[in-house]
Amino acid sequence: MIRSVITGTGSALPVRRVSNAEMAEMVDTTDEWIVERTGIRFRHIAGEGETTATLARDAATRALDAAGIAAAEVDLIVLATATPDQTFPATATKVQAMLGINDCVAFDVAAVCSGFLYAVQVADSMIRSGVARRALVIGAETFSRILDWEDRTTCVLFGDGAGAMVLEAQESDEATGRGILATKLHADGRHNELLYVDGGPSTTGTVGKLRMKGREVFRHAVVNLAAVMGESMALAGLSTDSVDWVVPHQANARILDATARKLGLAPERVVVTVDQHANTSAASVPLALDVAIRDGRIRPGQIVVLEAMGGGFTWGAAVVRI
Repeated sequence: MIRSVITGTGSALPVRRVSNAEMAEMVDTTDEWIVERTGIRFRHIAGEGETTATLARDAATRALDAAGIAAAEVDLIVLATATPDQTFPATATKVQAMLGINDCVAFDVAAVCSGFLYAVQVADSMIRSGVARRALVIGAETFSRILDWEDRTTCVLFGDGAGAMVLEAQESDEATGRGILATKLHADGRHNELLYVDGGPSTTGTVGKLRMKGREVFRHAVVNLAAVMGESMALAGLSTDSVDWVVPHQANARILDATARKLGLAPERVVVTVDQHANTSAASVPLALDVAIRDGRIRPGQIVVLEAMGGGFTWGAAVVRI
């Protein structure tokens, strides 16, 4: 059977690395307050000349290098972001041009922190249907540019960055072969007011700022993420014991811990980068995946579950044999 196989990953972070101590000089907070409630210690903030597109390009270049293919061999780019360079055209087309690709399908997906999981399912579907053979799937964000830097409850939570993977169509043994084994996505628009940006071209004519009711988001996240991970593993015909690693959306260390406990997963099987990168929205899952592959934790043949939840609410999970 034809599956979408991950043949390379890459990531990119802005140059500027900001500690909690530096945040405490900007807003009324402390390192202890941030760490206790979120587990976050550092985040990267985009500077002049660094945009969602440039970060996406750098992550994509590293993923292509890891896959050992040229940019010209890519026939699909799906870029997940809530912070595009422009209202239009799609940031994916800017990345396409930066990579020197003259013609391929390229578009953005907007599902906030779940965007990368949505992008993975879209690319996987297009590969399995024969529309594409090699895809760049990217999550990239510059959330620092939509934060209210006077709101200490939200501005300390987010950072900027990008992560990318190359998916290639390959023949794969149904029982033991590599590739994406199952995906499951959800959305429930009734919860818009719990996590949103208070602006937009069609409403205020402005970009707006991020607003969040953290306690309510936490409660929904633990329930929804545990449920969708169970659904995706059932679709793949796997039990929790079969999973080698979980690569979750890096929103809050307490959410990661609570979700792992709900599923009966050992904390050592959960990849955690939120302490170093904070919440990078659609970039957080591919960024954490790349870190864990490059440091040797995640190895070929292992079963990995990717999961995320974001504003909308949207949430989803994917089961992959690396």
